[in-house]
Amino acid sequence: MPLRCLIVDDRPSFSEAARELLTGQGVAVVATAASSAEAIQRIQELRPDVALVDIDLGEESGFDLARQLAADGSAVQVILISTHDEREFKKLIDSSPTVGFLAKTELSAENIRRLLEQAET
Repeated sequence: MPLRCLIVDDRPSFSEAARELLTGQGVAVVATAASSAEAIQRIQELRPDVALVDIDLGEESGFDLARQLAADGSAVQVILISTHDEREFKKLIDSSPTVGFLAKTELSAENIRRLLEQAET
């Protein structure tokens, strides 16, 4: 069964490009969302395995969304994504209830699976 993924990013052009890339690599992208509210709704409806959440969601924060999902007891695993360097957010990433971080330029099914496997150990 393929990995089921939700992409949360406020830029439709990135969401579509990521959908095409990941679908081509065997990931089932079940939906995209442009805001925290939309992401929460999609997660409740579709129950994806993983949510790729942009750190910067316009006026919102991907960190806040990750904390809200954890507080709500959501089973979805969250991977933060960004065009920014991981070092800029290292402390926030380490203290967040997420599986980890991927630079948008490093986005791939292989890297997503690697982070999920590391989280299990």
